[in-house]
Amino acid sequence: MSNASRPRRLPRLRRLLALATDNWLARGYLAVFAASVLVMLLFPDSGFAASPLMLTAPLSFLGAVLPFGPGTEGGGAAEVSAIGFWAVWLVLCALVNAAVLGALAAGSATAASPGARAPLPRISDPSEQNGTDTARSARPGLQRARALLAPAVDNWLARGYLAVAAAALGFFLCAAYVLPDPGFAGIWPLMATAPFSILALLVAAPVEYSALAWLNPLIFSAGVALSALLNAVLLGRLARRLRVREARPAA
Repeated sequence: MSNASRPRRLPRLRRLLALATDNWLARGYLAVFAASVLVMLLFPDSGFAASPLMLTAPLSFLGAVLPFGPGTEGGGAAEVSAIGFWAVWLVLCALVNAAVLGALAAGSATAASPGARAPLPRISDPSEQNGTDTARSARPGLQRARALLAPAVDNWLARGYLAVAAAALGFFLCAAYVLPDPGFAGIWPLMATAPFSILALLVAAPVEYSALAWLNPLIFSAGVALSALLNAVLLGRLARRLRVREARPAA
């Protein structure tokens, strides 16, 4: 078997670490995360103790479905192992979020690079050019929106995330409008689409105490859907950056 067929996980891991550390946006995020961990250790009973979880959302909230973590009972070894796993998971979540920000910053820098060449205009027949220009300028906003949202659906990472977010949102809507007692069903879409879904929760909360309380789940669901789409776009941009390969010399 040739070397070209080896798994490419290690280069992609290196690329992930590079995106998480090679620009000011990603490094700034990691610095804020480190500061939040320090605050959590120094002031565990304060309102800022949950800051590392919020900063590493939504991936860090996946730990809530695991049967072990901080507070695990069963002896010293079990507790140490659970806390160690939780700490490693939190750091990995922070690196992924930093890489997402790094991919976003790298994409913006590439788009604004002064050395990038604009494509040369195509010379065509004047009669054909008028019709083509009219068709192209008919819906420029739609084309721009498609280009911005394309990273959310053109890779397995973003599509998988959207599937999880859709399942959580569907469960919430079913619990809110079908089940007699929805309980805390809203926590699942909130965690799956954090941190942007927190804004949706804040917007929908006042409606709960008004005459239009039945609109609260719909407003929250719309905000969650937008949050999921935004997170998927960011994950898609990360997936695109991880697929970029360095140019190889011609054989």
